[in-house]
Amino acid sequence: MQRMMKPKVPSNEAERLCALNELNILDTPPESCFDDITEQAKSYFKLPIALVSLVDDRRQWFKSKQGLSVSETAKDISFCGHAINHDDVLYVPDTKEDVRFATNPLVVGEPYIRFYAGAPLILRQDIRLGTLCVIDRVPREFSDVDLMVLKELAASVLFIINSEFV
Repeated sequence: MQRMMKPKVPSNEAERLCALNELNILDTPPESCFDDITEQAKSYFKLPIALVSLVDDRRQWFKSKQGLSVSETAKDISFCGHAINHDDVLYVPDTKEDVRFATNPLVVGEPYIRFYAGAPLILRQDIRLGTLCVIDRVPREFSDVDLMVLKELAASVLFIINSEFV
């Protein structure tokens, strides 16, 4: 059986982590402005889970979460850890068909992720803080319009971060 692939460390990891830490957003209480966006994403896509995920050096921490009880997971098993290595949406229609994720503990165990789409939260060029992501427990397809809507919702998250934390 193929082993799970850990996310690559971004080439600018030190700069990325410095920018994330300067925001003083990690481990802050939930805020309705972020929760409203994850609720919109969950509702629009008719999915059970939507998250604003921020990735630090060891974990992905959820600033907002709908449909998930945990507040963080290890970076080594995070989907968002992969997503922060790209400028576009990381879109995985069926995790069991993707060698990066087929044996991931979050796929073979709770919360049984079978679909993932995560739009990176790009603070500035090459500084990706985390994602706005949506998750399902069954495989599914997204249209180009769906991917665009997810990116637009992620832009709303970034607008709030830039307004309140920068």
